Amino acid sequence: MTTFITVIQVLLGFGAGLLILRAWKGPDLVDRIVALDLVLLMLAGGLAAEAARTGSQFYIAAVIVVALIAFAGTILVARFVEWRDVP
Repeated sequence: MTTFITVIQVLLGFGAGLLILRAWKGPDLVDRIVALDLVLLMLAGGLAAEAARTGSQFYIAAVIVVALIAFAGTILVARFVEWRDVP
């Protein structure tokens, strides 16, 4: 089971790296925002996998905090983009 969780974490890290590249070279602000939101969700997934491996309650709290930050950040930036596009 530990090997399976390690493989999951490596794949999440690789995906997050690709998303950071997408955020760096994104053609549009919205593409960058979506990429960074997905990076935070992959971080939450990696923390959840670590919680499954260790059984520690600390990681569960960290997953909740990261998910809330990702949600709030996406809402705030979406409002900013909406406000910016209004003539």
